[in-house]
Amino acid sequence: MLALNNAHARELSWREPERLRTLIERAFLASRIGNIEAFLLAFDQDADYDSPNFLWFKSRYRRFVYVDRIAVAPEARGRGHARTLYDDLFARAARAGHDRVVCEINSEPPNPASDAFHAALSFVEIGTAVIHGGAKTVRYFARELAA
Repeated sequence: MLALNNAHARELSWREPERLRTLIERAFLASRIGNIEAFLLAFDQDADYDSPNFLWFKSRYRRFVYVDRIAVAPEARGRGHARTLYDDLFARAARAGHDRVVCEINSEPPNPASDAFHAALSFVEIGTAVIHGGAKTVRYFARELAA
């Protein structure tokens, strides 16, 4: 997971091995496909996590699941892995009583593939922020889960 994460550090942010291990241990869901062809890491509102994006959602919602990161290896793209990971997350979040899944997508630097993917999954933009001392501008999204 570390190698795939750090290969996408521009979109996801670089992680050292110890930090990624800690995040996996604290996650609501840490899932992968194959030999790390793809992975997803998500936290619920009770997680011990200091990400400014996570904290933005925590200040606004009583219950949620936050997608912190998802990545698909270049050679595994186009196989539906990201959708499979999200569908599993939606089902698990609903079973746990959550009513929404949230995430952020970079505006600066832009991530048009993520924009299109999340729009296809019915995520709706709900806010924006400038983080990391102006190094990144993000847009916040939510998808309501069926009751």
